[in-house]
Amino acid sequence: MSKRLAAEFFGTFWLVFGGCGAAVLAAGVPNLGIGFAGVALAFGLTVVTMAYAVGGISGGHFNPAVSLGCALGGRMPWSDLLPYWVAQVIGGLVAGSVLYVIASGVSGFTPGAFATNGYAELSPGGYSLLAGALIEVVLTAGFIVVILGSTSTMAPAGFGPLAIGLALTLIHLVSIPVTNTSVNPARSTGVAFFAETAAVGQLWLFWVAPLAGAAIGALIWRGLLEPE
Repeated sequence: MSKRLAAEFFGTFWLVFGGCGAAVLAAGVPNLGIGFAGVALAFGLTVVTMAYAVGGISGGHFNPAVSLGCALGGRMPWSDLLPYWVAQVIGGLVAGSVLYVIASGVSGFTPGAFATNGYAELSPGGYSLLAGALIEVVLTAGFIVVILGSTSTMAPAGFGPLAIGLALTLIHLVSIPVTNTSVNPARSTGVAFFAETAAVGQLWLFWVAPLAGAAIGALIWRGLLEPE
């Protein structure tokens, strides 16, 4: 169990540090910024690289919603769920802390939103609570279907991490303007406490909606799509 939890810690650290780091350090650089598309790709690459690196140890969840979906999908024992969540959240918080120290190493630094998720006034595009909740539920459900499908016995062997990483890239391309994309409570928690905004007060949504979406995705897979 200790190796599996260590894998989830390091995988979640890599996801939050790489994805949110791209948003904080590289997205807005004048004339050199990578923009929304670059941030979306960064999140996808973190999952691809770390899933290949440690996915064989822990399953490569790096996300409490994914762990819930895997438990509901019969891919992990329920007794592992809480320890996985703890390791993932700690990994996200450590990544946020390291990123904050690096980002604050330039004169004139202000945290601002610090790559946090939000709705209404904290949404990049000003989208409402309902819009934010709905897109997080729908995209997390789809993400779980991709994960369970691409790692099932009917899928080509060895391509699961690539499909999952591409799915996460697509998810970010769609939803960055709406909520700045969570689909991952550990990612949202990891940076929320460093922002100057009211991100912590909106953090509840980025636990509730992804977990609800994960449950829906797992039920869709098991009820409609899972091979006999």
